[in-house]
Amino acid sequence: MKKLGVFFLFVAAGSLAHACVSGAQTRSAQPPAHSIDTPKSNQTVPQDSALSDARRLSEQGKFDEALAKLEVLALKDPELKGLAHALGVTYYKKSDYLKATASFKKALEEDPGDNEAVQLMGLSYYLAGRPAEAIALLEKVQTWYPSANVDAAYILGVCYMQTKDYPSARKAFAKMFAVPADSAASYLFTARMLLRQDFGPVAEEYAKKAVDLDPKLPLAHSLLGELYLYKSRLPEAIEQFQKELELNPGEAAVYYKLADAYSRLQKYEEAEKLLQRSIWLDATSTGPYILMGKVLEKKGETALAVRALQRAIAMDPNNSIPHYLLGQAYRELGRTEEAERELKLSEQLQIHQDAKP
Repeated sequence: MKKLGVFFLFVAAGSLAHACVSGAQTRSAQPPAHSIDTPKSNQTVPQDSALSDARRLSEQGKFDEALAKLEVLALKDPELKGLAHALGVTYYKKSDYLKATASFKKALEEDPGDNEAVQLMGLSYYLAGRPAEAIALLEKVQTWYPSANVDAAYILGVCYMQTKDYPSARKAFAKMFAVPADSAASYLFTARMLLRQDFGPVAEEYAKKAVDLDPKLPLAHSLLGELYLYKSRLPEAIEQFQKELELNPGEAAVYYKLADAYSRLQKYEEAEKLLQRSIWLDATSTGPYILMGKVLEKKGETALAVRALQRAIAMDPNNSIPHYLLGQAYRELGRTEEAERELKLSEQLQIHQDAKP
C-alpha cells in the first residue's frame, strides 16, 4: 500500500529485512542478531589460516576482500571443509542472496546438520524475493524451539502471504502474538499484516471476519475504517471510526483518522473538533498537527494554521510535508521570503527522502 496518511506506520516492511542483514554482521558461527535463533551448528571450524583470514575480513565488513581469498581457496581446494559455509555467510552479509543460497546448498551437502546454513539459506531466499523456496527452511527453523523468536514467525507469515497461503499466515501470526489461530484477534493481526504488505482486499476480508467473531474487539473497526478511507469510501470509513470510538473513546489515533475522513468531505468544523480531541489525548504525534494546519487554512484561519504547522515542524523538522504547507500559508499571508525558504527546504527534504534506498 502506498505511503499515504494513516498508513504511514506500515511502510517500513523492508526494515526487518535490513535488520536480518545487519544481524549477520557477527561471527559466522553465530546466528544473525535480531532474527531467528538457531541451535548451535554442528560445523567444525577449520583451522586453515587462509580461511580464518577470510572470515576475519568478512567480520570487518571487507566482503570483497574476503570473497577474493575464498575464491582462491576454492580454486586450490574446492572440497575444503567449511569453505562453502564461509562463502555463503559472506555472500549473505554482502546481500548477494542468490549466490549465498548456492553456497549454503553445498554447505548442507557437506554437513546436513549445519543449522546456521539452514537458517541463512531460508532468509536468503526470503530476502531475494523467493518466498516459496524459503518456507520449508523457515518452517524447519521454527521446529527447533517450542517458542520460536517472533521474527521467525513474522518472516514465515510474510512468506505465506506472498504465496497466497493466507490460513497458514494467520497461524504464523497467531503464534507470533500468542493467540488462538481461529480467534478474532488472529484475524485482526493478520489483516493488519496483510495491509502492511499491500494485500488490501484480503485484509478487508480478514478484518470483517474479526468483527464478525467479536464485534467489540478493540481496533477492528478502526482497521476497517483505514481500509475504507484509503479507498475513498468515506461514509463507510466514518461509520467504522465512529463504531470504534463507541468501544474505544480514548484512542487518539481514531479521532485523527475520523477527522481525516471529514476533512476530505470538506466538513472542516467537525474535523477541527476531532483533531483537537486527538491532540488533547496525545500531543506527541505530528499527524494531527499537520492535518490541523490544512484544515485551518481551508477555513481561512491561516495564522492559526501557521502555529499548528510550526508545532509539527518542531516535533519532526525533517518532514517535508509541514514545511511545504507552511510555505503555502506564509505565501497566503504575504510573507514571501519565509514562504520561499520553507518551500525550498521542503523540496530539499523530499529529494533527500526520495534518494534513500
